[in-house]
Amino acid sequence: MKQVALREKTQFNGFVKAAIPFSIALLCAFASFGVPTSEINRIADVIRPTVVAERRDFHMHPELSNRETRTEQVIAEKLRTLGLTEIRTHVAHHGVVALLQGGKPGPVVAYRADIDALPINEVHNVPYKSGVSNVMHACGHDAHAAVGLGVAEVLSQMRADLPGTIKFIFQPAEEGAPTGEEGGATLMIKEGALENPKPLAIFGMHTTTEIDAGKVGVRSGPAQAAANMFDLTIRGKMSHAARPENGIDSIVVASECVTALQTIKSRRIDTFEPVILTIGTIHGGNRRNVISPEVKMEGTIRTFTDGALANIKKQLHQTLKGICDAYGATYQLNIDEATVPVYNNPSLVTETLPALRNAVGTSNVIDAELRMGAEDFSYFQRVVPGFYWRLGSGNKTKGLTAEAHTPDFDIDEDCLVVGVKSMANVLWDYLERHGSQ
Repeated sequence: MKQVALREKTQFNGFVKAAIPFSIALLCAFASFGVPTSEINRIADVIRPTVVAERRDFHMHPELSNRETRTEQVIAEKLRTLGLTEIRTHVAHHGVVALLQGGKPGPVVAYRADIDALPINEVHNVPYKSGVSNVMHACGHDAHAAVGLGVAEVLSQMRADLPGTIKFIFQPAEEGAPTGEEGGATLMIKEGALENPKPLAIFGMHTTTEIDAGKVGVRSGPAQAAANMFDLTIRGKMSHAARPENGIDSIVVASECVTALQTIKSRRIDTFEPVILTIGTIHGGNRRNVISPEVKMEGTIRTFTDGALANIKKQLHQTLKGICDAYGATYQLNIDEATVPVYNNPSLVTETLPALRNAVGTSNVIDAELRMGAEDFSYFQRVVPGFYWRLGSGNKTKGLTAEAHTPDFDIDEDCLVVGVKSMANVLWDYLERHGSQ
């Protein structure tokens, strides 16, 4: 009876299909048409100017990790005006969590957006350029927050028919908490962002100029790498530059270490294993005629498996010890976890794709490449199944090709309404399909 009822209410090209072949693939595709896509997309088009304005407001007022006070206030106030309930602020410092409760009973699903900016000075000369010196939304978090507010606005207008509850999570400090502070997804989880009520699944997206605006990129299973950050200190012995034999030159030792560490990837790891080991900073010495006693370096390790990470850690110590021993120097290495791999639950991806394609067009849903960039959305995925896709935001014709974390980064704002349509449809679809669970 349930299948008959579903068929009777399902629209396809203007008429009701009385029967369909009994296959899993078709049933998955068929189920997605229970979503009121045309109405969701119509409202999304109507509010497009609002979403663009909200994104520009966030862009002009960027705030660093764990300092997102204004951003928090703006988001919370908008959610109140839309009638969302159980609005919590100050979660993980400046995060916001709120519920959109539908008029029909059903499960709970979550959407997460990050809201922090980066310590970068914007050089892109646009009307909505950052008004804060050396702080910029250079990673698209302004777009993610605006899309989240857009989704809430669309679905709040349709709440009477919404079959369940959507939990909106606006997360600070995705870029990493300041030294000595907690923050980000792990603190959001610790402070109950995924509890009371607990969602069955969580969805998120990230802009990328590598994909044209209008398209979304998806990947099942491992999608983005884990990030581990390390601090390395090489210690030698100070002496006058005219008598180097009386010292241990930490700069020479560090130079050999930097070169040798590159061979871990190129010569000592399976060539098919996606890993990265990068030295990002190096500092040593304070006078040209003094042998420096110490060099400090910072770097990052990107991996997809625990085995690869353990192997790299082992070889880091082997390499550093060997070189330092040869010169009579010593080293100190500290490695800290920043994120775990983004893993898109394959079953969730499979069941979501029909709704995603229906929302933005089949040809606009493309395969995304494996990425070495990290994302702490991955921690939410360790609590509940999650799906994180790429929102195309590039436009070569408009010159919008700069990658994230650069001072001339920007997005094609046409991507914003695509983000609203794709996420609103996916969330509704999930509630519709899981309503009997």
